[in-house]
Amino acid sequence: MKNAVGREIPESLLKNQWKEARGGKGYEVYQGRNYRDGTYIRKQGPRTAIGEKPQESKLLPSVREAVIKSGLKDGMTVSFHHHFRDGDYIVNMVMKEIVDLGIKDITIAASSLGSAHDPIADYIEQGIVTGIQTSGIRGRIGDVVSHGKLKTPAILRSHGGRVRAVEEGDVHIDVAFIGAPTSDEYGNARALGGKSDCGVLSYSAVDAQYADKVVVITDTLKPFPNFPASIHGIDVDYVVKVDEIGNPKKIASAAARMTQNPRDLMMAEATAKIMAATPWFRDGFSFQTGAGGPSLAVNRFIEPLMNERNIKMSWAVGGITGPICDLLRRGLVGTIVDTQDFDVAAIDDIRDNPNHYEISASEYANPANKGAFVNKLDFVILAALEVDVDFNVNVITGSDGVLRGAPGGHPDTAAGAKCCIIVTPLTRGRMATICEKVVTVTTPGECVDVVVTDYGVAVNPKRQDIIEYLDRAGIRHMPIKELQEKAYSMVGRPEELQWKDKVVAILEARDGTILDVVREIKPYSL
Repeated sequence: MKNAVGREIPESLLKNQWKEARGGKGYEVYQGRNYRDGTYIRKQGPRTAIGEKPQESKLLPSVREAVIKSGLKDGMTVSFHHHFRDGDYIVNMVMKEIVDLGIKDITIAASSLGSAHDPIADYIEQGIVTGIQTSGIRGRIGDVVSHGKLKTPAILRSHGGRVRAVEEGDVHIDVAFIGAPTSDEYGNARALGGKSDCGVLSYSAVDAQYADKVVVITDTLKPFPNFPASIHGIDVDYVVKVDEIGNPKKIASAAARMTQNPRDLMMAEATAKIMAATPWFRDGFSFQTGAGGPSLAVNRFIEPLMNERNIKMSWAVGGITGPICDLLRRGLVGTIVDTQDFDVAAIDDIRDNPNHYEISASEYANPANKGAFVNKLDFVILAALEVDVDFNVNVITGSDGVLRGAPGGHPDTAAGAKCCIIVTPLTRGRMATICEKVVTVTTPGECVDVVVTDYGVAVNPKRQDIIEYLDRAGIRHMPIKELQEKAYSMVGRPEELQWKDKVVAILEARDGTILDVVREIKPYSL
């Protein structure tokens, strides 16, 4: 069955076999970003323990003891957060104890998984981990899943889609393990004040509220009460003190650093000029950039335009980096609302700046609540692995068909913002970034408004208003088909990937319908 972005979804995924795994509901195909708008979505109730006995402390001597006390058994689901990114130690620490205890048939429902979690690939190959539900899937995990070694299809969701899925009951978390830089003996946990600060714990808020059991793992115990808390002790069952929970120096990736590449800077400057040509670039506008180098560099070029017009940004949101914190300190941004810190500068800023606030992932991007910040965004600047002639964006699969990325907040912000701008070079190496058909749709073209490349700008024909704004400002643009043809003339037409029938991953749209699927890749024959 074809969905609203023209992707063929196997009938088998729409059958009743998925109902038990998704809280009693089967899958539907994606039918447009507004398909579920205005419908009543019943939330599952946060779990409550009746008759909890008074206790002085929830401290346990080890992670193993916490796994045992939690009642974790074969076939259950555990969750983790990824605020430490490539510096995370918690996932591997906990999974080793689960494996050593002989527990199997485990589903990992993490906010994201990366190269730091490569040992999980071994557990997949051994049949111990049989399910993955996540936003990001990189490194060896992406490789083994792409080659069909996970027992069930991985389920990939945006950050907002993950919160909706937990609240709606599409995924049930049996035990949540939350790595917290500080905690008291009752489980009041913060992301600051320890030796392994990570800034915020936004992604784990829903886990703490909805999981059957919650374990806080920290390397810095604080006196009770450890306030203001990100995770409150009323939701926590056990606390474990370990030597180290993560390495903050590995939070920042190369992609999240300010670029000095002239090509990237040229695209960033063009993006700033496009923003300035629209009516939303006014005093009090709101803004988010992605973590890619060119999109981050937009911060540098909007500052002089803001000064020239004597305007300020009311608030910025999302994954936060040093450059946007610099604008806050210079008085050009009123407030930062933060769900993830991408570098140490952002962690330092939320510790010291009273106008830099932590919000939950639900407040950030949940499509099923009544006040997500993404719905108030004027601009979002995002990166892409590929964009096709229908403006669909891929940020999850490489040109070889292997899973190596994350939807993250990409689909959420693109759907909510008044103006979504994708910044990407026309080619990378010998691969065309602007193509006829992306490998995998992670953000639907109906949510993308402008594409900026180093060879020109394209505007989605559905946004005739933006076309008029750019024409009025004298900013040249062209049909995206011309950019695609230019890319192919430079690097050639890509060979079509060969797939097996087996579906190895399901890309859920924000509303829980199926946006696309990833099939097992066929190896090239020599």
